[in-house]
Order: sequence, then structure tokens, then C-alpha cells
Amino acid sequence: MASHSRHSGLLMSIAALSFALCSRSQAQVINPDQEIQVHNLPSLVARSHDGSDVLLTSLDTVFHDRKICCGRDSALEDSAAAADPKSLKDIASRLEGRHLLSDGRPIKVAAEYLTAGEVSAGHVISMILNQHAALMLWNSHLYVVYGVVFFQSEDTSTGTTSVVIRKFLLWDTRYSDARRTVVFDRATEDPAQVQGLLFLQAESPS
Repeated sequence: MASHSRHSGLLMSIAALSFALCSRSQAQVINPDQEIQVHNLPSLVARSHDGSDVLLTSLDTVFHDRKICCGRDSALEDSAAAADPKSLKDIASRLEGRHLLSDGRPIKVAAEYLTAGEVSAGHVISMILNQHAALMLWNSHLYVVYGVVFFQSEDTSTGTTSVVIRKFLLWDTRYSDARRTVVFDRATEDPAQVQGLLFLQAESPS
């Protein structure tokens, strides 16, 4: 896997990513597929296939801190339990803001909800490189985004370079077997079924 420094130059000039496939008749690939992942995520499995259990387990995976989410007496326990697992917007609105840990210390949760049309390849790659997993709602089901596969191309008519995400690497927390690892491949999947991405980060308020 390439290092952060190797990828950092790619983030200087990034074109916006649309989930819709676009024509690249004049594009030439100058850097082939590269894969990056978020490391050290816990391999958790939801206690049932119910949407609420899948949401709590997926959030637990993304935050990977039981004091924050989503165990008993965690800071986000009640807010996460009340969220609609089929709405990233609702999840974001309920989790964003100030919360209290069980010992009374405050934390601040930043929630960045992106519709499919708002997703930028450069931003997603930057977040993954900085070890931030995401939630993806695809075909009304919630997945953890733990990595991406992307390539760099150049428009031979203008000399403009861009980065294109080809695959999103996902975990389905309902399963612990081969069904757990899922790939959203832009070449074969229907982009209209993707409702968006949600990045969540928790930190002590300033």
C-alpha cells in the first residue's frame, strides 16, 4: 500500500467526483489503480439484522471508542438509538454537536453529510488517508466505507489531471463471513441507488 506522502501530491489538483459515470474518451490513465484503507477498525458484527442494530454497530466501528459510541452509557447512546438508519441526514443531525461522556467531560461531534452529487474524490481520499471511515447508504442499506480504489487520469486535450474513485470498499456489519466485504464498483453498480456518505469525527471542544 502506498504511503501518505506518495498520495499527498495527488490531492493538490482534484476534480469533483460524480457517482454518475462520465465519458473519458480523451482521458489517459497516468497512474493506475491505487488502494487505500482505514487501519485498525474493529471487526464488529450487529446483534441482529435490524436497521437500528446495524446503525449502532456501524457507528461503533467508525468511532472505535466505546466511551463515545455506542455502548451502554456512551456519549451518543441515546442520540444514535433515536436516529433513522435509512437517513444519513437524520443520523448527522442527531449526532452533530456537543455531547457528554459518562464522566461528564464534553465532546463535540462533527458530522459531514454528503449527497451523491456533493461527493468529491479528493475529499474522500484525503479523509481515508487521514484514517476516517465513513458511512454509505446504498440501496437503503447502511455500510461502513473502510477504503477506496482510485486512479489518476489526464485529459489529453487540456492537460488537466483528475483523480477518479473506481471502487468503494465496504463492510456490511450484519455479517462476519464472506458476505461482510462488499464492493461498490462504479462500472457495474447503479449510482442512482447511492443516497450519500457521512463522515463523523469526535473531539474535545475548544
